[in-house]
Amino acid sequence: QVQLVESGGGLVQPGGSLTLSCTASRSIASYVMGWYRQAPGKQRHMVALIASGGSGNYADSGKGRFTILRDNNKNTVYLQMNGLKLEDTAVYYCKMVGINTPDVYWGQGTQVTVSS
Repeated sequence: QVQLVESGGGLVQPGGSLTLSCTASRSIASYVMGWYRQAPGKQRHMVALIASGGSGNYADSGKGRFTILRDNNKNTVYLQMNGLKLEDTAVYYCKMVGINTPDVYWGQGTQVTVSS
């Protein structure tokens, strides 16, 4: 079983920045990595995805403000978030999806709260 450990969440003022990290217990080289978020009372939805060696794909909500990066050598994916808004408040989850296998793994989530 693969474990994904997220970190970097916290409380930030509107307009501030946070960088989330997600480290896997095994190599991520053969996996698409993604960040999802779930606000209270709402469904979980995709924030950003990145394939191995590829560029990021973003939901409209984060385009121009969020950047997803991966370091295969460290088995880690990052989400750099700038210009945070109140509506970015959510639990952020890391997801790992096999490219050549049906494997799907989720992290436990990290809380991001944007508040003045």
